[in-house]
Amino acid sequence: MGAVSRVTRWTPRIAFAAALAAALADPAESQANRRRGTSITIVTGGQATLPVPTLMEGAESSVGNLDVADQLFIRLADLGPKLQTAGDRDFVPALASSWTRRDSVTLAFDLDPRARWHDGAPITARDVVFTIGRAKDPAIAPRLSALLRQIVSVSAETQKRVVFRFALPYAEQLYDATFHVAPVPAHLLESIPAGDLARSAFVTHPVGSGPYRWVRNVPGQFVELAAVPDFFLGKPKVERLIFRTASDPGARLNLLLSGQADAMDIIPPPPDNIRRVAADTTLRLISVPSSTVGYLLFNQRDPKNRARPHPILADIRVRRSITLGLDRRELVQAVFGSQGVVPYGPVSQLLWIRNGAPEPEAANIPEAKRLLAATGWGDSDGDGTLDREGRPLRLLLSLPNTSGVRRQMALLVQEQLRRIGIQIDVQQLEFPVWNERRSAGDFDVDFSSVSQDASPSGLTQSWTCTGGNNVAGYCDRAADSLITHAILGRGDPGDTWIEALRQIERGAPATFLYAPTFVYAVNRRYRAVTISPQSPWITLRTWSVSPAPVSHRSN
Repeated sequence: MGAVSRVTRWTPRIAFAAALAAALADPAESQANRRRGTSITIVTGGQATLPVPTLMEGAESSVGNLDVADQLFIRLADLGPKLQTAGDRDFVPALASSWTRRDSVTLAFDLDPRARWHDGAPITARDVVFTIGRAKDPAIAPRLSALLRQIVSVSAETQKRVVFRFALPYAEQLYDATFHVAPVPAHLLESIPAGDLARSAFVTHPVGSGPYRWVRNVPGQFVELAAVPDFFLGKPKVERLIFRTASDPGARLNLLLSGQADAMDIIPPPPDNIRRVAADTTLRLISVPSSTVGYLLFNQRDPKNRARPHPILADIRVRRSITLGLDRRELVQAVFGSQGVVPYGPVSQLLWIRNGAPEPEAANIPEAKRLLAATGWGDSDGDGTLDREGRPLRLLLSLPNTSGVRRQMALLVQEQLRRIGIQIDVQQLEFPVWNERRSAGDFDVDFSSVSQDASPSGLTQSWTCTGGNNVAGYCDRAADSLITHAILGRGDPGDTWIEALRQIERGAPATFLYAPTFVYAVNRRYRAVTISPQSPWITLRTWSVSPAPVSHRSN
């Protein structure tokens, strides 16, 4: 997931309550469900608009769509607790009850015979073949088709057995076959041209295979789902699931603390917000490794002429001096408190390759100054800012005005780099403008923040020479070779991934600043609560619930 724009301001709580009452056709029933403890309201920042596998591309690859789709549709298999995407061991059955490796390029999946679509039709191998066919079509799903490019064929051997064949042996075959796209119902969609599906009646009332079925959508307010009574893996104990939308983080926090929501997806910085929630004895805090990594991206090409190197940042010594001039641990502590770490390379806490990675370099002001002096930068006029040939060492740091975290940290970066003579001008832009300029390479330093897939193979997008999100002109053939070998090599790729991270760090394409832990809040009346890093609410079907809130003292 990339950066998400959240610019709509929320209304006061009184207006929220009135809007909710007006929007619900059966408010009495909903409130009765809340009292009986049979429902849950999760307040989140973005509403689902197209929660259908194969359609969640580009802007539709949003948290809102992904959260709802993971309740409506289930995958062939789910990632296990270690989030290990390489190999066949750390996966658990879902739509497929079992699978068999026939040879180094062939996997066969046996579908659970109990599995049904929400309209009662059985789920068959035909549905899987149909779905992968749609997902591998670049005209329909360009992102998915790239992710599934190593899948050569998918065939229905029997009604309940589907066989995947791959182009070559590699460690993430099972991950590619199961994670990227959940099956959709062929019997409902085959007659709809692929280009018309996003405008079809199916999208306004999707029929899935998961533990919850679609009930309704009130745009700008909420999406409501209901438990499937005969779900083949067990009926969920929480009978109603409402994703309530509030784009402003502060408004979401107020809805949680006022009791108008039962759970919240991410408690936003500053750390005082976490302390506020912790003081509420009806709420439980759950810390989860996040998929987010934030970094200062250095443009190695001249923004005014992409054919030329950047006049300052093309020199690796300047890029290295910026990293060494920052006390990154101090920055993370100031913004995230204990809920964040400094990453080694472009690696979030979600990625399993963080295990075994070296410790990030600490600040080293003398070495940063030495590197700058070696490139000819000095303070000729004594004003505190380095200069060379009459030009000050001055860089523009661009960021979207929708990110409070990056705005706060950018000011701290500005102050710390002033100590080594680098002048940073902070430029906050409206999200569409920032995104357009970043995509065009029109920046000196971009304050980037990205959300990563569970697989480290996603690093190809930004950190290889031909990566689709490589907007800064970074190109290291040695890093490319290591990443390719880690993805396509046989055996345990862990050591190769670590060496790839070392190579990226040596090239200094960015200063990697933070990998936060996300903190979720859930009312204490919900039991057996687990939050999954790659999809926070995917285990909700296994939760149990008490009829009334429970205080911390009685838990």
